[in-house]
Formats: sequence, structure tokens, C-alpha cells
Amino acid sequence: MTLEELHAQAAAAAENAYAPYSRFFVGAAVLLRDGRVVTGVNVENASYPLGMCAERCALARAVAEGVRPGEVEALAVTASPCGGCRQWLLEFGIDRVAFMHEGELLERAPIELLPDSFSL
Repeated sequence: MTLEELHAQAAAAAENAYAPYSRFFVGAAVLLRDGRVVTGVNVENASYPLGMCAERCALARAVAEGVRPGEVEALAVTASPCGGCRQWLLEFGIDRVAFMHEGELLERAPIELLPDSFSL
């Protein structure tokens, strides 16, 4: 699957986001090494820190299905990942991340998004 195809799945998922406060709908799609795709969306809460980003939603959903770090090949998201999500991407051992930036689909390795990062 190409990153463009994966991003299209993220964009389709974004339609299901719950963003009553920001009205900023974000979708993410995770490509597993076995070929499955798991999607997630941002879910907002009136107490902002309790909300969830689309990337973390998709990864948490994958974990609930038995996926572990190292089993994720790629993740596409409809917005640039926040700092917290960048840490999640790094910890899950994802090879490549795709996101839109100024109208262009960029591809990055998680370490490029979070240089000098913390890891165990």
C-alpha cells in the first residue's frame, strides 16, 4: 500500500472525528506489517487534556487488537503530529510517517520528527 492510499484512508476516517470545540477533524491510518489497516480519529473533551489525538487513537485501537511495538509499518495522518504523538510514533518503532504540510504529503521517520528523543 502506498502512503497516498494510506493517507486517503486517514482522510476518510477524519469524517468520524468528534471535534465539537475546535471543529478540526483529524484522521489517522496505521498500516500493520501483516497488511491490515487500523484507523483512528481525534476525540475532544470539554476538559481539553482528556481529549485524544487521531494517531494515539489508531495506535491504541491496534494495541487492543493485539498489536505491539515493531508491528506497525507506517502511519498516515491528516495533520502534522503533535509532540506527544511523535513520542508514541517513536516508541512503536514505526518506519515511516506521512502527513500533510502546506498542501504536500511529507514522509518522515519518527526520529526525524523527534530528534534527541527519550527512549528506554
